[in-house]
Amino acid sequence: MPTIRLYEREGLVLPFRKPSGHRLFSDSDLERIRCLRRTMNEKKISMAGIRTILSMIPCWSLMGCPPEARASCAAVTTTGSPCWTIEAKPWQCATAECRGCIVYQHVSDCAPLKRAIADLTLAHSSPTPNRTP
Repeated sequence: MPTIRLYEREGLVLPFRKPSGHRLFSDSDLERIRCLRRTMNEKKISMAGIRTILSMIPCWSLMGCPPEARASCAAVTTTGSPCWTIEAKPWQCATAECRGCIVYQHVSDCAPLKRAIADLTLAHSSPTPNRTP
């Protein structure tokens, strides 16, 4: 249990909280925790390394944020923490619950995370094909 609290404190898992303060973990939360443990134990990636990897997910692309919002968004301009841990969120995210956000849900376990980063990287690095009439 101390490990799960540490993951929560570091912003790597966002369990649902009942009004009483008790945490409830979904199947997705449990898979995320298993993924974190495997990654740290088998791949020897530190918690800081995982936070940095998660901070590289282009949330602005998934959320469809306009360029003017991106210019002042801390999730775009900083690294080291995933977007759902950023305190000063732009209006597009300010009223949303991070636990239910498409960005957080998109990376709930290891395999989709790897595919998501690859897909998003390709989408942003591929040159636009030249079209000829």
